[in-house]
Amino acid sequence: MKRSHDSDAWAHRALGGGLPVLLLVLWLAASETGMVAPYLLPHPKDVLATAASYVFGHGGQAGFAGRFVDDFSASIARVMLGFGLAVLVGLPLGILSGRLALVNRLLGTTINALRAVPGISWLPLALVWFGIGLKTTVFLVALAAFFPIYLNAEAGARQVNPTLLRAGAMMGVRRLRGTFAILLPAAMPNIITGLRLGLGISWAYLVLGELTGVPNGLGAMIMDARMLGRIDVIVVGIIFIAVIGRLCDVGLHQALRLAFKSARRLP
Repeated sequence: MKRSHDSDAWAHRALGGGLPVLLLVLWLAASETGMVAPYLLPHPKDVLATAASYVFGHGGQAGFAGRFVDDFSASIARVMLGFGLAVLVGLPLGILSGRLALVNRLLGTTINALRAVPGISWLPLALVWFGIGLKTTVFLVALAAFFPIYLNAEAGARQVNPTLLRAGAMMGVRRLRGTFAILLPAAMPNIITGLRLGLGISWAYLVLGELTGVPNGLGAMIMDARMLGRIDVIVVGIIFIAVIGRLCDVGLHQALRLAFKSARRLP
C-alpha cells in the first residue's frame, strides 16, 4: 500500500514537471532554429549564464552580477510583511463575516466594490501616502492578498454546517473553543485556498511596488534591465520570481499541514 502511494506521488510530481520541460524544449528548439530573434527571447544557454552571474558573481563583473542575495532578501521581506498583514486582517474578518450577518452586511458591499479596483489604480495614491520604498510595496501586497483571503475565509465559515456547532455546544464546548476545534477545521479547505491565492497574488503585486524606483528587489532588477535593454536579465527575473513563488506556496502548504490536523487530511 505504501509503495503504491509513493509511486502515485512520484507520478504526480513527474506530471507536474512535464509542462515546464516541454516549454524549455520548445524554447530551445525555437532558439536553435532561429524562429525567435535573440533580442526578443535570448537563447536558454545565455539566460543560464546570466542567472549564474546574477547569483554567484560579484560586484564589478557586470551590472547585475552578485545582486541576487540582496534582491531576494528585500523582496521576500516585502512579501512576508504584506502577506502577514493581509492574513492578520483578512482571516478574522472573513470568518466573522461568514458567521455573523451583521458583519457581512457591514463589510460586504464595501469590500466587493474595492476588490473591483485594479491594483495599479492604488499605486499613485500609495506613492503620495507612503513615498517610494518599503511602505508602498507592503501596502500594495497587503491590499492584493487581503481580498482572496477574506473571501475564501468568509465562504468557508458560511458553509460550515450549524449542526456541528450546535452539537459541540450540547457537549459543553464553549464558543471560543468551538471556533478552533470545529469551525476552523471545517472551513480549512477554503482557508487554505485563500491563503495560497493571496500569497501568489502577493508576488505579482510585489513587482508592481518595486517598479516604482526602489534600489533593490527582483522587480527593481527587472525594471533596471528593461531600461538597459537586457532581455536576458528580464527573463532571469521572471524565472526566479516563478520559482521562488512556487517554493513559497509549497512551504505555506506544508506549514499549514504541520500546524493543523485538519489540513493534513487535504491533498
